[in-house]
Amino acid sequence: MSPLLELKKLTYQAQHKMILDIPEFQIETGEFLGIMGPNGAGKSTLLKVLAFLDQQTSGEILYRGQAIPNGNAPLELRRKFSIALQQSLLLDGTVFDNIAIGLTLRKVSKSIIKEKVEQWMELFAVSHLSKKNALYLSGGEAQRVNLARAMIVEPEILFLDEPFSALDFPTKIRLMEDFKGIIEEAQTTTVFVSHDLMEIHYLTTKLAIIVNGEIKQVGPTPRVLEHPNSSTVSFLNEWKKFYPVAR
Repeated sequence: MSPLLELKKLTYQAQHKMILDIPEFQIETGEFLGIMGPNGAGKSTLLKVLAFLDQQTSGEILYRGQAIPNGNAPLELRRKFSIALQQSLLLDGTVFDNIAIGLTLRKVSKSIIKEKVEQWMELFAVSHLSKKNALYLSGGEAQRVNLARAMIVEPEILFLDEPFSALDFPTKIRLMEDFKGIIEEAQTTTVFVSHDLMEIHYLTTKLAIIVNGEIKQVGPTPRVLEHPNSSTVSFLNEWKKFYPVAR
């Protein structure tokens, strides 16, 4: 069986600088992949290339074994993906309307939209905010709405770029606990960029460490954390000073 997404000989350059250089990389169906690395390593760029938000300079991206033309991913494929960022980027409107936007754009019937929005508001514990303007939510509330908006379209792959990083610790813990249960129940393939080892350790099943645009180690999260190779040990040991995991 082909990987869900696969990179082959992929590079990405900007202003004559090599940002990504990845000979091969695979994302399998159902895994929760974490991407971690030093600042400027290329984590967010890799996520945007995988999500067809940025075009690679060379190489191929394959979806279920089929090469996708660079810069010309079909709409039906793009609609299989969802993305949630550190900034929730909610629209000026109610929580209900914000969560519904993906279904509205797909011209889903109003009755199904109502059913689905109510379902996802309940899962993310924001039903009581249904009629509130999304611009006046707290940080934790806004991120719950952001994630519900991404999940309501039942994406084949969910891309996350540090969605928990701006939250205070108690809010982060509550949301991560709820989110982990939701993802495990939905079995959604997830690609998660984070700079936080605690988040990576708690949420992910597979971990890729990227340094200077190159993936230096990839494997099951516990194995990578417990047995870093010579290219990743320095970076991971710095984090382990502050987080008592996988020492």
